[in-house]
Amino acid sequence: MAEPRRPRIISSRSGTPKGAMQDAPDQETGTPAAKARSTSPKVTVTPVPADDAAGTGNRRARTDKESGAPKSPKAPKAPKAPKAQSADAGPGKPDGTWRNWRNLRSGPPKAAAAGQSTGGGAAGARVLAFPEPAHKRRRRRAWLGVAGTAVVLAVVMALALFSPALAVKKVTFTGNRLVAAKTLQATVAPLLDRPLPQVTQADVDALLAKVPQIKSSSIEARPPSTLLVHVVERVPVALLKTGAGWIRVDQDGVALGKVADQSKVPLPLINGGTAAIGTPTFRAVTAVLATLPQSVLGKLASASAKSPDAVELQMVDGKTVVWGNASDMVLKAQVLDALINAPAPVPVNGAPPAPPVKVYDVSAPLHPVTR
Repeated sequence: MAEPRRPRIISSRSGTPKGAMQDAPDQETGTPAAKARSTSPKVTVTPVPADDAAGTGNRRARTDKESGAPKSPKAPKAPKAPKAQSADAGPGKPDGTWRNWRNLRSGPPKAAAAGQSTGGGAAGARVLAFPEPAHKRRRRRAWLGVAGTAVVLAVVMALALFSPALAVKKVTFTGNRLVAAKTLQATVAPLLDRPLPQVTQADVDALLAKVPQIKSSSIEARPPSTLLVHVVERVPVALLKTGAGWIRVDQDGVALGKVADQSKVPLPLINGGTAAIGTPTFRAVTAVLATLPQSVLGKLASASAKSPDAVELQMVDGKTVVWGNASDMVLKAQVLDALINAPAPVPVNGAPPAPPVKVYDVSAPLHPVTR
């Protein structure tokens, strides 16, 4: 036969069920005595005191209920002062019942934990301090390091930008041949006593724009107080007649200074004067002159063009150079340089010497012609 079912022990609430008889209070504790009440042949109901709702009594009761073992007799307790109803108690429910239900779900009440932390609990209670996670400490240290570095950089930049110890005291120029150094020093005088890190390329370009001979520049700071300026000057390629004198011009037609004696300047003369600046023929002629090496440019007397595709050059010794259009200018310049500097042919076997060359035709540089 199957083993008969064991009776279950159910813990009731501290309140007296409706219709049940009130038991006489315990003489020692003053609370109603816990008396088993039989409700059926198989179920026995045992009331649980309200004071034992929290603590070990509940855990022992739950263990007994699960195992089915009978409850062990409890030791007598000292009488306690009546408790006020907790704020957590629900409407119509005794304080012990509500707290018993909450203890079963979430552990000891907050009041008990607070009492232990403030020293109001049992003797020997300790407060556990959980350490901060390591990754949070590392993250905080990293942020502090970044913030400290940023502050240091800000201070250094402020000192560099505004410190009078880095003020410009000297400006040095390199690459200038057409313009005197004193002229350039006077031009950039507003930069003196300005902090060196505050001097920009735009500031220097704006000041040097007043000097037409300067085409471009670049700056280099040399702490603590020196500014080095590398200048690129415009290259004069021709002379233009202006009244009683001449002026030197570059490929763009920018005037680079006056000349009192044309014979002392090894540059060709472009016909038309300053009125020719900007015309298509002027741009074609100056482009050809800018391509020629200085060894050839110094031997030219004048340059002219009937059209941009028909440029001709006149040499000092009376020879003519037929250049043609603007195609293959670098190759034409190399061929012309070779023809001009080539030695004169030597007669062979008593033949008469060749007539001197009067025309160099490099309009077709792969097939140059001399005549």
